[in-house]
Amino acid sequence: MEYHNPVLLKETVDGLNIKPDGIYVDVTFGGGGHSKEILKRLGPNGKLFGFDQDEDAQANALQDERFVLIPENFRYIKRFLRFHGVKSVDGILADLGVSSHQFDVPERGFSTRFDAGLDMRMSKKNELDAYKVVNEYDEANLKRVFLDYGELKVAPALARTIVEAREKKDINTTDQLKMVLSRFLPDQHKNKILAQIYQAIRIEVNQEMDVLKEFLEQSLEILKPGGRLSVISYHSLEDRLVKRFIKNGMFEGEPERDFYGNFSVPFKSIEKLIVPSDAEIKENNRARSAKLRVAEKK
Repeated sequence: MEYHNPVLLKETVDGLNIKPDGIYVDVTFGGGGHSKEILKRLGPNGKLFGFDQDEDAQANALQDERFVLIPENFRYIKRFLRFHGVKSVDGILADLGVSSHQFDVPERGFSTRFDAGLDMRMSKKNELDAYKVVNEYDEANLKRVFLDYGELKVAPALARTIVEAREKKDINTTDQLKMVLSRFLPDQHKNKILAQIYQAIRIEVNQEMDVLKEFLEQSLEILKPGGRLSVISYHSLEDRLVKRFIKNGMFEGEPERDFYGNFSVPFKSIEKLIVPSDAEIKENNRARSAKLRVAEKK
């Protein structure tokens, strides 16, 4: 089993417009697929930093003197690059979401296919896990999670059902959660609704939206003028944030206008939205929802 089959490999790395002696960052190292491709295009004086908070990814560290793997969440990109003496970089790549490996290890609790303990942590160091979200969040907070991160219209009913069920006994496993919510899972829509429920809990556990915002803001600070940002997202919540930030340099509102009334924005978009080919989707089903956006810092 491959650890992770990289999506849009050529397109994502092409988007970085790699300079042989440049400094690059792969903030979602995983199985190292994108990183290996970047290293192929770097010369002997180039440098690549990889970030991955998942302890399982450490075993994939590349034996290359141009490469450094930093075992941390990429929300701390600026801090840990500074620790390594790097203040600015030529390009940053992010392949967001859950890796194939994380989905394929049953005990991690990410996949709807397996029964497992309620975990869903991308790093085992995280104190918050899916068990705590499901069993300890009050009804209003559960409703917020399902509405904001799962975009589920039945969020209020899901939250109420969970609260009523756990008053009798704790919900310990993914199968128990499915059983509790079974009336919301009609056969024809079961997989779609389950995926939205799991996504909502996972995003809350790993603070994925906050992490993405912090990462994008820091990317703007550390990219050199002309430096590239190449980001793959897998659901509309992520893509919306990435699209807005590339367009406006902010997540809400409109950017300020300059003296001449023109919007002052920090990025220019490179090409339009890029999606996988039918051939890639056929070969790797997890690529089906991938969206790549590439931007250059002005």
